[in-house]
Amino acid sequence: MSRQTTLLFLLVAALLEAGGDALVRTALHSTATATRGAFFVLGAIVLFSYGYVVNKPTWEFGRLLGTYIVLFFLVAQGIAWLVFSQRPTMPIVIGGAFIVTGGVVISMF
Repeated sequence: MSRQTTLLFLLVAALLEAGGDALVRTALHSTATATRGAFFVLGAIVLFSYGYVVNKPTWEFGRLLGTYIVLFFLVAQGIAWLVFSQRPTMPIVIGGAFIVTGGVVISMF
């Protein structure tokens, strides 16, 4: 599997994990029982899908997840901002810069 294909798989996995987490969070804060159940079931399906997709690439496990964490961080911050109106604070931006720097080192070398 090429590096680009692996990164695409990891991006899809990050979207699935952060999206599944957002669905579960929405369920936890929902007051309507039917809506709550639907969000829990959908969140479970999406999170299971994430588990499959993130492990599909053949990279060694540590390198794979080290790179994945960068994509997950970026996607999670985007969802927090767009869906939950939570803009990243300066500590998140600074910590995120360290995460991204580490991921670049892990994935490139």
